[in-house]
Amino acid sequence: MKLILSRKGFDSSAGGVPSPLFPDGRLLALPIPDATSTIRYHDIAHDGVSLDTLVTPLTRGKVAPDDGAHLDPDLIAGMLPRQAGWRPIFGQSGQAQGHLRNHGVGPGDLFLFFGLFRRVEPHDGAWRWAPGSRPHHVIWGWLQVAAMVPVDEARSGDYAWAAYHPHFRRAADPRNVLYLANRRLRLDGLNEALPGAGVFPHFSPNRQLTTPGAERVSDWRLPAWCYPQGERRPLSYHTDRRRWQRHADHTALSAAARGQEFILECDDYPEALTWAGGLIRCRSPARD
Repeated sequence: MKLILSRKGFDSSAGGVPSPLFPDGRLLALPIPDATSTIRYHDIAHDGVSLDTLVTPLTRGKVAPDDGAHLDPDLIAGMLPRQAGWRPIFGQSGQAQGHLRNHGVGPGDLFLFFGLFRRVEPHDGAWRWAPGSRPHHVIWGWLQVAAMVPVDEARSGDYAWAAYHPHFRRAADPRNVLYLANRRLRLDGLNEALPGAGVFPHFSPNRQLTTPGAERVSDWRLPAWCYPQGERRPLSYHTDRRRWQRHADHTALSAAARGQEFILECDDYPEALTWAGGLIRCRSPARD
């Protein structure tokens, strides 16, 4: 089994700003702009509020309400009107999909989605970045793969419920693939009935990747078991051992600035599944 740390949502290159971390601790990973998408920011709702009320002030108008939004991964049912049969879904293509394919990512493997977040505050009836706040990488969602379907096949198959998805707007491409979520999370040793995909609605220090107080968001503090000791294969894109530092109670990593999908082989790191399952089990605000 594989665990994939998957970079998704607004950042300095896609969207131009982080995603918001609200004063009450709520997180919202903003979907990146996509001119080919038929989904507009004003179409997407979160907690009953249209996303354009966030993206327009936080980007100072660079992203407009009627701009196309790449809602992917799409994990929250209430964000759009849905057709019967909808389930959480994630699309990948191009070089990033080639990386997933080359590592054999498929059914049963678990994506943990992370992104760049910064605290916001209300100001004059809108939202602004909280003065003095700093951005950091945070894990915000997950999806365990039930099946992989090339979009070229899905167009003519029983996937009308997914036709809204931005990856359906792309030209024919065998490397344009949909990842469908498990109904229930299936991990060895996990006996609770947990969803196979979802989001972490609130911030928790346990899911912050960036080292507290670090100058760079890509300076990560990871669990001690993450250190690639001996013959254990490092997280993909991080084979240079100089990126890693071992400490008594944690592992420090200088994370790669490029790359969307960082893959960990759980055969080498059996602790990874217990760790991930624990994060998902404690996903509610009261338990964070």
